[in-house]
Amino acid sequence: MIERKVTKKAKIGVFAVAHATYWAQFDGLEKNIMKYHADFISKLKSFGVEVVDVGMVDSNEKGFEACDKLNGAGVDLIMCNMVTYATSSVFAPIVRNCTAPMVLVALQPREALDYTKANTFMQLENDNICSVPEFVGVAVRFNKKIHDVIIGTLYNDAEADAEIKKWCSIANVLASLKGARMGLMGHVLESMYDMHADPTAISSAFGVHVPLLEIDDVLDEYAKVTEEEIRAKIEVIDREFDMPEPVSDPVTGKLTDEDKYQAAKTAVALDRFVEKYNLTGLAYYYEGQEDSLHRKVATTFIVGNSILNAQGTPMCGEFDIKTCIAMLIMDRLGIGGSFAEFHPFDFSEDFILVGHDGPHHLAIAEGKPVLRSLKKYHGKPGRGASVEFKIKEGDITMLGITQTGDGKFKFVIGEGISKKGPIPPTGNTNTRGFFEPNTKTFIKKWVMEGPTHHYALGIGKHADTIAKIAEVLGIEYVIVK
Repeated sequence: MIERKVTKKAKIGVFAVAHATYWAQFDGLEKNIMKYHADFISKLKSFGVEVVDVGMVDSNEKGFEACDKLNGAGVDLIMCNMVTYATSSVFAPIVRNCTAPMVLVALQPREALDYTKANTFMQLENDNICSVPEFVGVAVRFNKKIHDVIIGTLYNDAEADAEIKKWCSIANVLASLKGARMGLMGHVLESMYDMHADPTAISSAFGVHVPLLEIDDVLDEYAKVTEEEIRAKIEVIDREFDMPEPVSDPVTGKLTDEDKYQAAKTAVALDRFVEKYNLTGLAYYYEGQEDSLHRKVATTFIVGNSILNAQGTPMCGEFDIKTCIAMLIMDRLGIGGSFAEFHPFDFSEDFILVGHDGPHHLAIAEGKPVLRSLKKYHGKPGRGASVEFKIKEGDITMLGITQTGDGKFKFVIGEGISKKGPIPPTGNTNTRGFFEPNTKTFIKKWVMEGPTHHYALGIGKHADTIAKIAEVLGIEYVIVK
C-alpha cells in the first residue's frame, strides 16, 4: 500500500517510413497508413511512456530532419514503424546518426489479405515486413545495432503487444539510469573484495552519477526530525508490518516500542536525506564507535530502506553499488528488486533459501512483512528492528552485476521458482528458491560465472528482458540455465 514516488516516464521516439512514389500512384493510401500510425502511437502511450512522434519519413532529406528531432528530444529508445515498404535511404540517416537504441516494428493492420478482393493497394497497406531485411542489412553495414524486430498485427495481437510493452519497460530502465544519482556512503564491509567498484567505471557503464556522501549528512537531517514526523512514520509502520511474538531464534524478540521509535526516526531522516541530495538510490555501510550516534543511526536503516525500496528508491547495504543498480533495473521493470544472497541448501527438498538481512522490496512480499527486534545483527554491529518476509510464490528472476578480470561489468542472470513453505524466523527475509535442472546444479553453474555474493531478486520470468538491457548498454551477460 506504500505509494510509489517515481514519476519519470521514458521517452520513446517514433517515426513511420514509406516509399513516397506510392502517394501519387494510390489515392488515399497515405491517409490510411497515417491512421494506422496514429493507432500505433495510441497503443504506445497506453503503456505509460511519453512518445515523441516525428511523423512520416519518406525521403532521405526527411530522414536527416527526423534524426535531428529525435536526438534533440533526448529520447531513450527509437521505434521505426514499418507501415509499408520503404527504401533504406530514408532510414539510413537515422540509424547512422541517432544515439538511442533502435527497434523495428512491423505490425500489419490485417491478419491476412482477403484473397477474394486482394489488390495492390491492400498489399501496400500490409507490406510492413517487406523492407525489414533491407533495413537490418543496412544497419549491419553501418555497424549499428538493431536491438529487436517486433512482428505481428496492429490489432488484437497479445504477443506483439507484450513485446512492445516489454520495450517500454526497458525504455523506463534506460530513462532511470540516465543521470541517476546512485549515492555511496561509508565503506565496504571489511573486507568484501567483490563489493569494490570504481565510481568512474560505474558512471561510464550505466550513465549515472555517484555522489560520495557521509554518515554525517544523514545525522544533519536526523537532528531536524520532529515528533510529528516520527508519529506519522510509526503509523505507516503499524499499517504495513506485522509484529509477532518470537519463535525459535533467541536472537529475536517481539518488536519493542523503543526499536519501532528508533526505526521510525531513522526512516524520516533517510527520507529527508534522499530528498536533500536528490538520490535515485544509495549503497552504504558504516559502523562507527560503540554507543555513538553514528552507529545508532547507521545500523537502524533497514525499515526505512525497505519503505524507500517500495517507493522506488533502491537502498542496499554493504556498500554494494553494483547490486543497487541491479535493484534499480528491477524496480523500473516493475518486478521488485530485493537485496539478496544464497543461504543454506535444503538438499532433502531440493531448494535453497534466498534472502538477506538487509533492506527489501515490500511490493514483492507474500502477505504482510514482519518486523522483529534483533538483539544483534549477525556479523555486524548494532541491534534493533529488522524486516522479515517471504517473496511472493511463483517465478523469480535474479540479476547479479559483477566485474571481469579486465574490470568490465557483467550481468549474471537466472530464473527460478519461489514456493510456499516455512522460513527461518530470524528477522531476515528468505524465500524457498527452486531451480532447474536441480538446485545444486544451477547454483554450481551460477557461482562458476564469477558473480558477487549479492544480487537483486524480483518476481516473474524476465531473464530475456534483462539480457536485452545488457545488450543495449553494451554489457556482457550470461543467462544461467
